[in-house]
Amino acid sequence: MADGKRRAGVASPVDGGWGWVIVGCCFMMTVCTRAVTRCISIFFVEFQAHFGADYAATAWIHSLVDCSTMLCAPVGSLVGNRWSCRVAVMTGGVLSSCGLLLSSFSTSLEQLYFSMGVLTGLGFALCYTPSISMVGCYFQRRKALAYGIAMSGSGIGTLVLAPAVQLLIELYSWRGALLVLSAFVANLCVCGALLRPIRLQEAEEEKPSLVLQHDAELAVKLPKEPAPAPGGSAPLLQRRRCFSSRLLSCEEYRFLLLPDFLGLAVSFLFLASGCSLPFVYLVPYALSAAVSHQHAAFLVSILGVLDILGNITFGWLTDRRCLKPYRLACYIVAVAMEGLCCLFAPLLRSFPLLVPFAVLYGYFDGAYVALIPVVTSDVVGAPCLSSALGVVYFLHAIPYLISPPIGGWLVDVTGSYTATFFLSGSALLASALVLSAIAGIRRCRRRLATAKHEPFPRRLPHQSDGLSNQAAAS
Repeated sequence: MADGKRRAGVASPVDGGWGWVIVGCCFMMTVCTRAVTRCISIFFVEFQAHFGADYAATAWIHSLVDCSTMLCAPVGSLVGNRWSCRVAVMTGGVLSSCGLLLSSFSTSLEQLYFSMGVLTGLGFALCYTPSISMVGCYFQRRKALAYGIAMSGSGIGTLVLAPAVQLLIELYSWRGALLVLSAFVANLCVCGALLRPIRLQEAEEEKPSLVLQHDAELAVKLPKEPAPAPGGSAPLLQRRRCFSSRLLSCEEYRFLLLPDFLGLAVSFLFLASGCSLPFVYLVPYALSAAVSHQHAAFLVSILGVLDILGNITFGWLTDRRCLKPYRLACYIVAVAMEGLCCLFAPLLRSFPLLVPFAVLYGYFDGAYVALIPVVTSDVVGAPCLSSALGVVYFLHAIPYLISPPIGGWLVDVTGSYTATFFLSGSALLASALVLSAIAGIRRCRRRLATAKHEPFPRRLPHQSDGLSNQAAAS
């Protein structure tokens, strides 16, 4: 009995206990992946000066890291579901550390495209989705807060790493800085070792019983076979298991047919087209406005601090009973505010004016990043969260790949950063508008469904006369 209770406790979201260790591992994972990716923009000017490249060619490094991370996100989900999250994260830690190590010896931009862009990005992809999905397995009631703390690693890492990387570049050049980052990213292997697997009982309860029903039908329709002798084969049993496995795999991706998820996917495409540009071009833009290198790096630190506050405060607030039904609305507000900040950025031509931009953009960036897995879980359900996050981050890949070079091309053509920030702001506002339209359609659809299926209709067609006569008599 005690053993059964122990197994039952392990098989459901615990909202605490070892779950906080999982949150800590996911926190460190975001430090080693997203914060390091953001700090690549600090190498931007160094790469330009060393290789004599223009903005567009140098921007491909950052875009390839982001694109590889998001494009291979389904691979991370697949490895995590097929083997374990522990295997996925530890393998990703080795690949990303080796990628940064090779980058420190690069002699051309093309080598950086492969080592830093492809190899490091692939390693980050294997770590990112499995770690995030593990938090959803261990938390249910305080899911938004847990995700807020876990995703705040991106902001805290940016806060600490931005000045540290700038100092490392000044002391050891960009090659030495990449060597140090390679050793730092190797800590992902430690994080992966701490990811204890858990059976999500909620997934088994919420998942439609299609697989179980089909197995029961097979048991009725197919003749029972005698137990195979030792060393013998059971082809029918193998076929039955194979079919059930394929059916279960289809069930894991059934969310792709949901209209709400399709609308969410379109909004993510616009979001990914605009959200990375400020992180890539804020430091070069500040330098073009006669801001010193230290102050420009400090702007990135401000982004990191407010990113932390956005992660945690929005995670905590949207877990409150009064705001829990309005998580999607909070997400829309955060994305829209980011878009407005980008539209006003070209008017800010000094360090004191760029500080409010960094404050607002960093806060709302942290807010929406913390809510992405929560909103996705609300749409597709906890059982499909890992696969859905793989698809969601996969949708970020192509926009992450092409938007920084397009932004650099606009800088080269126009000679200013105005068009680049306008592109970012317009894409973010488009994402918010798409989600607003989806939310409005859902509200109208619910009202129509409620009107069609009233539990106590006022008048039935065949009882209209009787009800009228009773009313008259009363």
